[in-house]
Amino acid sequence: MLNSVTTGRARTDQRDTWWSAGMRPHELTQTAPAWVEYVERSTALPPSAPAAGRGPAGTGVIGGHTSGGAAEAAGGPGTDWRQALMRCLEPLLTAARRDLVAAGHTGVLTEQFLHRLGLRLVKLASRTLVLELARARDRGELAGDTPAERFLDFTHRLVGGSELAEFLAAYPVLARVLGESCRQAVEGHLELLARLADDRESLVTGLLGGRDPGALTAIEPGGDPHRGGRCTATLTFADGRRLVYKPRPLGLHRHFNELVDWLNDKTGLDIRTVDVLTRHGYGWLEYVVHEQCDDLAGVRRFYHRQGALLALLYVLDGTDMHYENLIAIGDQPVLVDVETLFHPSNTPVGSLSRDPAYRALLSSVYRTALLPLLVTGEHGVADLSGLGGDADATAPMGVVDWADAGLDSMHLVRRPGRTHSAANRPLLDGAMIEPRDHEIAVLTGFRAAYEAIAWHRDELIGPDGLLARCAADQIRFVPRSTSLYTGLLDESTHPDALRDAAGRSRLLDLLWDADESLRDLVPYELADLWAGDVPLFTARPDSRDVWSSDGTRIANVLATEGLAAVEAKIASLGDIDEHRQKWLISASLATRPEPIVHTTTAGRPWLGATEADPECLLAAATDIADEIVAQVISERGGAANWLGLELLDDHHWAIRPMGAGLSNGYTGTALFLAQVGVLTGAGKYCDLARDAIRPLPHLLEALAADPESAQLVGPGFHGLGGISYGLNRLCELLGESELTTWLTGSLELTERLVPESTEFPTYAEGAAGGLAAMQAIDGLPAAHRLATRYADELVTTVESGLRGRVAADHGFARGYQGIAWSLGQYGVPGDRYLDAARAAADLDRGDRPAGHGWCSGDAGTALARLAAGVPADLDAYLRAATERPVLADMSLCHGELGAVEPLMWLAERDHPAVEAVRRRRAGLVLAAVQQYGPQCGTPRAVPSPGLLTGLAGIGYGLLRLAFPERVPSVLLLEPTTGSRRPSQRRNPHSDRGSA
Repeated sequence: MLNSVTTGRARTDQRDTWWSAGMRPHELTQTAPAWVEYVERSTALPPSAPAAGRGPAGTGVIGGHTSGGAAEAAGGPGTDWRQALMRCLEPLLTAARRDLVAAGHTGVLTEQFLHRLGLRLVKLASRTLVLELARARDRGELAGDTPAERFLDFTHRLVGGSELAEFLAAYPVLARVLGESCRQAVEGHLELLARLADDRESLVTGLLGGRDPGALTAIEPGGDPHRGGRCTATLTFADGRRLVYKPRPLGLHRHFNELVDWLNDKTGLDIRTVDVLTRHGYGWLEYVVHEQCDDLAGVRRFYHRQGALLALLYVLDGTDMHYENLIAIGDQPVLVDVETLFHPSNTPVGSLSRDPAYRALLSSVYRTALLPLLVTGEHGVADLSGLGGDADATAPMGVVDWADAGLDSMHLVRRPGRTHSAANRPLLDGAMIEPRDHEIAVLTGFRAAYEAIAWHRDELIGPDGLLARCAADQIRFVPRSTSLYTGLLDESTHPDALRDAAGRSRLLDLLWDADESLRDLVPYELADLWAGDVPLFTARPDSRDVWSSDGTRIANVLATEGLAAVEAKIASLGDIDEHRQKWLISASLATRPEPIVHTTTAGRPWLGATEADPECLLAAATDIADEIVAQVISERGGAANWLGLELLDDHHWAIRPMGAGLSNGYTGTALFLAQVGVLTGAGKYCDLARDAIRPLPHLLEALAADPESAQLVGPGFHGLGGISYGLNRLCELLGESELTTWLTGSLELTERLVPESTEFPTYAEGAAGGLAAMQAIDGLPAAHRLATRYADELVTTVESGLRGRVAADHGFARGYQGIAWSLGQYGVPGDRYLDAARAAADLDRGDRPAGHGWCSGDAGTALARLAAGVPADLDAYLRAATERPVLADMSLCHGELGAVEPLMWLAERDHPAVEAVRRRRAGLVLAAVQQYGPQCGTPRAVPSPGLLTGLAGIGYGLLRLAFPERVPSVLLLEPTTGSRRPSQRRNPHSDRGSA
């Protein structure tokens, strides 16, 4: 018994008790905490003491499930290892059983409860038990001829109150965690049963339609534990019907149903809601099940209503509407949890606080989590959104699991997990429907609801509006990701965190490393985590205060009242906002996981060529510039930025505020706008370009202070090389001397980067792109030094390639062709740089077919071979440029305007017959843009403002077709003065001579 392992002194000094190490210093008082009483009472019970409703003494039956003996009978690893470990913890379960029996509860519900509790205790204690197993094995203390027998011998040694007491005395924090879990579980179980008894008559006449369902036969808890282990539960009755119990107020859900009824009245959409029975501090919900659609028309109705719900959730500042909170009932999307309406936007920190695009994203339809929400991790990406929610997909983050379970070699491993089954997407003929295929229905429903809300907004806002009914409702405030909390709780079961409170505090106190805005909440987060709960904060729409799980009021945490923010949003609804939200819907649906390819798209049907008059091309480019101007998110006299689609790590697309990069960031978009401004003389484009690049100095300062992040940015086309090139060009286009200072800072930062010998020096991310960028910058010694460094690095890479080193990919952007281009431009006949360029041009040629584009296709290969001075099949390229249809994708990267880049390059060098081909191709491109619009290289061709795959690049490509002598190639990072013809090429390393 644990009493026997105390020091024997009176408990006036808790530092002398067995459990004092499990308490934080401020928790030590004159009275032992309740968990101590529970654990001591449990370990004092006689071994295998029979109790009412329990099997005979010594049988090892826990909650109707065999343990101990069953595992021994199995004679090996398998499903019984949990039952064997549960047997070690049986005194804790016996005490829980006695508490339930004393309250008058026996039978199947009690057995189910005890089994669930046992599994919970095993999860909490297993890491420590397995550590002790390994120690006993290593000391040779375990009996048995097989690993399974030795495992069972270990568990038998821990059976009994005194044995458990000795174990827990060594891990007092574990004793605390187990004792609290048992106490909370019993209390929550009894509370639920009492509430059911009190409300049964109202439930029968209300949610159950007037027909008694019979006895309660099962309780299935779900969701995260809050407020002393309490969580949502599904109750099953004798006739098979079910109810959902929510241990929190449901007034907000009732008022949400009223708002849906109002919207139905305005739109005729007949959106379904779940029936609610509200009680003080808790409530009950109708149980709904996943049902199929009858036909394809039903699927379209489902997504039409989904779009309308999205509009309603958007204006109500809803968030956290992930796939577990929505059920597809035929053609009805039904929300079953709406506790996060009126939720304040998280306050951006650092440079993000100055980014208007980031703030716009935080208050958009995207924050609802109803639209595709991709979570990334070591095992890929998964969509956890209300529209997506791919069932049984590989989870992005690994999960901890046991290898050799049930053996004395049992140990932890990390493996890929699976996402939970989902019921949020409509079914047709047994198949889950892909939401991306029903974009039009979603947009149509969104528009109907958005415009109904805007048209009738006076019925919603103001002291007499419908929203005023929600003013005092309890809402949930989520300051941090729930996964952060659950991760901390899981990690806090490590044995090092269970020996004493200091060890656990070292882990949980990581929460203090937070933004200043969260500091006032940390003590309450810690209190909840120490209680084994996921931290819970609540708020009211009419207040800026927040309440902790124990009811403590924390004043002025929120920047604004939720109700005031919602009413302001509804008051501001209009055409511009509707257009932006609809773009976000389309862009979000386009990010649904699918394979990423860098090949060219199919061609357009044959078009009649338009006269490629430069002014017509300029007009088309100006139209694109006007579209980008219309999309900008800016503040008067402040920064400007855009939301766009960005390809992350070449694995998935995401909606992001544009970063600083040249390829798909605001530097590239600003370069296009500035070029249009110079060619047209329209100052508004240059003004916006200046506003767009305002954040650059702050970014460069931040990277200078964070070398690790700067290293990740890299020196290539996508990184600091591209930024430096962009600043150099903008310097001349905008005539801003201040940009020279920024450029100098960028070069100084680039010089500090440490070459990564294990990373392939690609054009996109590495030294090949850095070399091309540095050659475009004249008059700055740092650029000359960097060019020399990168050239030498690339020669070494080519030499290793000749010995078998494989490139990151094939082609120009990430293969040897980009190296061949940069060295070919840097070298002169007879030196090792040009020799290396020629060798590189042959290293990854023809590895894979990749179409006509620049990044990994024929255009990039042709350019690399031309620059290196090795034979290129120009006849085949020119024939294709003459005969093939215009590509549907117009982008610079792998679309039409990248595919035609060699024509401009060759025309500048007076190559015979190229000019006629270029002019004809320019006419076809112009006709395609005029007829089909500037189709981007993004998924589903969603318009995005970036350079490489977006609108800015298409516009820039049109300018280059119109004025090749005035608009240098951005793909090739050519200087403003145009590319150097062979007769004009200077030797950038002439001071060193040929090597």
